[in-house]
Amino acid sequence: MSQPGSSHDPRPTSVDSALARDLLARKWTYLLSGITLVSLPPEELNREMRGQLDLLCSIMTRDPFDARAVEQVGEHVVAVGYLGEDGLRRTVEVLARGLPALPEFQPAGAYANRIALAIGALATGFLAANRRAVFEQQERMSLALLKAVRDAKWNLRESEARFDEVVTSSASGVMIVGLDGQFVRANGAMGDIVGYPADELTGTNLFDLVHPDTAGMLREAMRAVVDGTQDRVRQSQRLLCKDGVVARISLTASLLRDPDGAPSHFVSVVEDGTELMLLQSELSRQALHDVLTGLPNRQFFMTHLESAVRRADPAHGVTLLHLDLDAFGMVCNSLGHGVGERLLVHVAQRLKSVLAREKAMIARFDGDEFGILVENTAATPNIATIAAAVNGILAEPVYVDEHGLAVSASIGVVHGVSWSQDPAELLRAADQALRRAKSKGRGQWALFDPGQDPADWAAQELAVVMPGAWEQGEITVGYRPVVRLADGGVAGVEAVLRWEREDGPVPHERCVELAERTGFILPLGGWLLGAAAGQVQWWQRNGFASPLTVALTAHQASDADLVSKVVQALDTTGLPASGLVVTVPVDVVAVPEAAENLGVLAETGVRTALDDFGLGPDDLAAARDRPVHSIRVARRLVDRQSGMDADYVAALVPAVRDTGAVIVVDGISTAAQATWWRAAGADLGTGPHFGDHHSPGTFQSAFIA
Repeated sequence: MSQPGSSHDPRPTSVDSALARDLLARKWTYLLSGITLVSLPPEELNREMRGQLDLLCSIMTRDPFDARAVEQVGEHVVAVGYLGEDGLRRTVEVLARGLPALPEFQPAGAYANRIALAIGALATGFLAANRRAVFEQQERMSLALLKAVRDAKWNLRESEARFDEVVTSSASGVMIVGLDGQFVRANGAMGDIVGYPADELTGTNLFDLVHPDTAGMLREAMRAVVDGTQDRVRQSQRLLCKDGVVARISLTASLLRDPDGAPSHFVSVVEDGTELMLLQSELSRQALHDVLTGLPNRQFFMTHLESAVRRADPAHGVTLLHLDLDAFGMVCNSLGHGVGERLLVHVAQRLKSVLAREKAMIARFDGDEFGILVENTAATPNIATIAAAVNGILAEPVYVDEHGLAVSASIGVVHGVSWSQDPAELLRAADQALRRAKSKGRGQWALFDPGQDPADWAAQELAVVMPGAWEQGEITVGYRPVVRLADGGVAGVEAVLRWEREDGPVPHERCVELAERTGFILPLGGWLLGAAAGQVQWWQRNGFASPLTVALTAHQASDADLVSKVVQALDTTGLPASGLVVTVPVDVVAVPEAAENLGVLAETGVRTALDDFGLGPDDLAAARDRPVHSIRVARRLVDRQSGMDADYVAALVPAVRDTGAVIVVDGISTAAQATWWRAAGADLGTGPHFGDHHSPGTFQSAFIA
C-alpha cells in the first residue's frame, strides 16, 4: 500500500481534487457562516476557507509532517471570524468527515494517522488563538471601563441641562409632583392644557385639577407605584381647566427616588387626548382595512375569524372561503395596473352584494386574493350555491375605461369548523384547498380534505427544506446498474439521488418530485450530473467502459442552460460525450425548448433517450423523429405481462427496433419480470431486482472490481 509522501503514491487529477475541495470548502463555509462575529460576504468567506483548505492539504502531504504549520492554519481560521468553541467543533466535524474523502488522501487508511495529527494540531492553533483573543479583549475592556467612568460624570452634567431644555420646549405637559400630588414644577405646555400659567401651578395640588369621578382611581394607582405593586401609572383622565372646560388627557407617571432609594416624587407626562383619540381611531381603521377597496385586511380578518369560530353555532359552524381571481394578471399586463385596481373595487362590491343577506365578513388579502367568512345558520345556502353565486356575478361584465371585463374565481373552502381549531391553521387549510381548486382549472372550487391536504402539507414542508438538507450533505448521489437482460452483465450505470432522514431515506423518484415543486431540481440536477460524471470518469480510467445515464425531468429538459451545463460537466470531469446518456420524458419532446436541447446534445455526441415510453403511436413517432439512442419503457407497463397488453408489447417491440433504439425496461423488481421482458425482446433493465441504490464504493465492489 502506498504511504503518504511516497513517490509511488498515485495522485488524483487536479480536476478531481478541485471538485472535492470545492464541495468540502462550501460545507465548511456554510457551517461557519452563522457563527462568525465578523460579517464576511459568503463568497469571500468561501474563498478564505478554500485557501486554508488548500494550505492544509499541502502541509499534510509533505514529509516530515509540520505540526506548527497546521497550528498556524487554525490560528488564521480563528482570526477570520473570531470563532470560539462552536467554530472549533464544527471545523473538526467537517474536516474529520471531509478530509478522508478527498481523492488525494486515498486510500483513506494510509492517511488516517496524518489526518488525526493534522486535526489535533489545527485544534491546538484554534485554542492558542482564542486564548490570546480573550487576553486582548480583557485589556481593552479595562481601558473602556475607565473611559466610561470619566465620560459618565461629564454626561450627567450635560444631561441635566438637556433635560431642562427638553422639558421647557416639549409640546407635552410635563410636571413633577410630590407623593401627595403637590406641584413642584410644571412646564408651559402643562399650563396651556389646564389654562393656568406654569408658575401658578407651583404650590397647588394635582388632585384639585382631576375630575372628582376619577381622582380616586389616580390616588390608588400612585399609591400602588409607591408600594411597589405597580411599575408606573398609565391612565386616561379628565382635568378641570381654569375656564371650566374638561380636558381629556392621557397621563403617565413614573416614580423618582432620592439618593437613598426612597420614593420622593412623581414625574408625569400629559398628552391632550382629544385630537390624539381621533387620530388613533383613524390610524386603527387604516391599519385594519385595505386602502383600495375599503374591505377589512388579512390582520382584521384573522382577528374576526378567531372570535367568530368561538361563538359559532355548534350545529352549523362557519364557512371559510379563500378566493383568487383567475387571469387577473392578464388584465393588468394588457390594460394596466390602474384598470386592474378599479376592477378589484368592483369585485369587492359584487362580493358584498352576493353575501348581503348573510352574516359574513369579506376581506381583501393580497393582490387579487379575497377571504370570506360566513357564520352559518339553518338558512345559509350550501357551499355549491355560494360558489356558483360568486362566479355567476363575477361573470357579468363590468365596464372599466370602456372595457367590458369579467373574471372568474378559484375558491378553496373550509366548512363547519369548531371552536377548538386554530384560525391560522384554518386559513392555511383554505389556501391548500384553493391550490387544489386551481389545479382543476379556472372557476372551480374545492373543499378542504382532511385526509389529502395534510399529506400535501407534509410534502411541501419536505420540498422547502430540501436545499438546506443538500447543503448539510444529507442528500447523496447513488448508483444503480443498467443490466443486459440477455446475460445479466452490466451495460451501464444510472445516477440517482438519496436523502437520508431520521424518519427513513427518501428515494430518488421522491427526491425528484419534491425538487420539481420548488424549482430546486435545476441546481440539484446540475450537481448530480457533475458529481456522477466525475465518479464514472474515474471508474472508466480504471477499466469500466459502460456509459453513465442521467434522467432529466420535464423542467430540466426545457432549461435554457441545459446544454451549457452538460458541456461544462463533461469538460470539467473529462467524461467523453459518448459516455453520457441523457433521458427526457417522451411527452416533453413536443415542447420546442426541450426538442432543441435534445437535438443539440445529440450533435455534441451525447446519447439521448426517451423516458416513460408508453409504447403508443405518439411515443413511437417521437422515437422515429428524434436522434434517440434508447427508449425506457414506462414503469406502469412493467408488470403487464398477460392478455392484450402482452400481445401489444410483442407487436410493438419490433417497430421500436426499426428506429434503431435500444429498449430499456425501468423498474424490474422480480426475476419473472426480467425473464418475460427478455423474451419480449427488451435489451436492458434496471430496478430493485438488479440493485436500486449503491454508494460508489459498494457499486465498484459489486460490479466493477
